[in-house]
Amino acid sequence: MHYLFIGFLLFGILAALIRALSGDPGALAETMQAMFSAANLAVQVSIGLIGVLTLWTGLFRLAEQSGLADWLARRVAPLLGRLMPASRNNHQAMAPVTLNLSANMLGLDNAATPLGLKAMQALQAENQHPASATNSQIMFLVLNTSSVTLVPVTVLMYRAQQGAADPADVYLPMLMATTVSTFVGVWLTARIQKIRLLDPVILAAAGLWLLILSGLAALALTLPADAAATLSSSVGNGILLAVVALFLLLAHRAKLDAYSTFIEGAREGFELAVRLIPFLVAMLVAIAVLREGGVLAWLLDGLRWLAMLCGLDTRFVDALPVALLKPLSGSGARAMMLEVMQTHGVDSLAGRMAAVMQGSTETTFYVLAVYFGSVGVVRLRHALLCGLAADFAGLLTAILATYLFFG
Repeated sequence: MHYLFIGFLLFGILAALIRALSGDPGALAETMQAMFSAANLAVQVSIGLIGVLTLWTGLFRLAEQSGLADWLARRVAPLLGRLMPASRNNHQAMAPVTLNLSANMLGLDNAATPLGLKAMQALQAENQHPASATNSQIMFLVLNTSSVTLVPVTVLMYRAQQGAADPADVYLPMLMATTVSTFVGVWLTARIQKIRLLDPVILAAAGLWLLILSGLAALALTLPADAAATLSSSVGNGILLAVVALFLLLAHRAKLDAYSTFIEGAREGFELAVRLIPFLVAMLVAIAVLREGGVLAWLLDGLRWLAMLCGLDTRFVDALPVALLKPLSGSGARAMMLEVMQTHGVDSLAGRMAAVMQGSTETTFYVLAVYFGSVGVVRLRHALLCGLAADFAGLLTAILATYLFFG
């Protein structure tokens, strides 16, 4: 983040200076004004998020306290034992691993990270070469960075905050992108580690999931663009409402004080929204300077020229900054997603594509640094290669799926 922050600002300022010396005297003033506007936008975005973020953190606290994550963990354990055979009998590791992935599937970011660190420590206990990542640790990291997210609340709430007519209409494209990301990451990792994927449990889980997605995609292909968007919206909103109902019913079954538990979680959401302000200010200001200075325009013009040369539709180029930043910086990609929404419109093709890209994968470099750094692993082996391959597959699918539903 240090290098991204100073690099964006310095390159943007240099580009603005070059423009000014080349006969555009307003370039410096426009760049300075863009800094102030971006800082104000960051505060407005954070304040606008308070209500939605508070709502979902309160609901997620119900899911944590009701035992839903534990229930999911028990269901996922047989599949994970086959993907991580060396750690199949390491019950101290498999429990937090399954809980971490279950939390990621539900979008419980605050619960997922500490569980992931605990899982990595348990996996490290069986590591005979502590400085080098084990096969199980690598598979866990790839599953983490490419994890299928059933409830992508963060992206949806940003779309709602930016005034999307239907924030959930990107749900199916996002689900397709994150699924392809996971499948490619797991396939490549298993191939390198010589894990047998032709296992009945693995094939059944993958086949069922692909069957559902293929059916939805085939239905979308037969529908007009407006009807396909409506299908994605209906599925997304239906699943989200079903998840909310499930949270409430399980809280009642567990005899929780649902109201007090919700308030406890909602309070954290309010605090989180406030803590987001400085991060958004830093990244939105840096990106605004990069854009207004002219660097981003030069880069995108070059990519657009290449796309035209290949005879491709060039509208996807406007969303590519999110794809370029996503593996490097979650906050940077989020800020760029907001920038694309502000510049092109939240319901434009680029705005929707940026949202789908943001929800397609996790931030690979951040996850690798935090998880491996927590146990002192310095030799990543093939973890970075597999993680980046999953990122590329997810981002490419994000482009194709967005065209499928909205193009």
